[in-house]
Amino acid sequence: MPKYFAGCDLGSTTGKAVILNASGKVVASALIRSKIDPIETGREVLEMAAGQVEGLDVRDISYLVGTGYGRNEVPFANENVSEITCHAVGAHYMDPGVRTIVDIGGQDVKAIALNDDGSVLEFAMNDKCAAGTGRFYEAVVRTFDVTLDQFSELSLKAKKVVPVTSQCTVFAESELVSLLYKRHPPADIAAGVQLSVAKRVFTLARRVGIRPKVTVTGGCSKNKGLVKALEKVLRVDIVNLGMDPQFMGALGAAVIALRKQGN
Repeated sequence: MPKYFAGCDLGSTTGKAVILNASGKVVASALIRSKIDPIETGREVLEMAAGQVEGLDVRDISYLVGTGYGRNEVPFANENVSEITCHAVGAHYMDPGVRTIVDIGGQDVKAIALNDDGSVLEFAMNDKCAAGTGRFYEAVVRTFDVTLDQFSELSLKAKKVVPVTSQCTVFAESELVSLLYKRHPPADIAAGVQLSVAKRVFTLARRVGIRPKVTVTGGCSKNKGLVKALEKVLRVDIVNLGMDPQFMGALGAAVIALRKQGN
């Protein structure tokens, strides 16, 4: 039977799995919402990915690397690696020119500087506050009563930017309600939210240095309005990796698993 190598990223809000063949080609990937039990999340997302490869059972995977917050709970894993390393390996695998990664996940934001070989040069991450993370945006879109995609599109229609100053998720919700009641155009307020988050990311990224090429990974990378705001504040173009950036951690874990082939 052909050999397959997998990575499983158990994040705070989603579980992701990527499977590579022996040539390093992505042959399967899957994403699910995280369940209460991380082991169940890992088992289900791995089985979903393995089900895309004819005749492959999860237990037949030659080497499996777990990563993310729940990496110690990945069923069948041969090894666990930090998500910072895995995001670096995944992004470098897709584009060796990447030198800076902004990873915006469900409950934290990281800035990662890469060496020429894709190893981690330095990293910085936010404190325990959820401002600017996926959790923050969940609260924001609830206030606007729209989906994240609708919020992103709304922010792109802004005529001007209404400043949003609150960093705390709870206080930001109150500020947004107040601005909406004052009849500021929702699009302008939405643009203010995106700019506020982008400025917070800039402060973090500056600590590791912002060197092109710059890319964004994690679930919030799909927020087009935020990516546009980041390009404006960071004064760089955000590189498209050619694969859903939400999978970069799982891809990096799978690449590390593949590299075990010769060991």
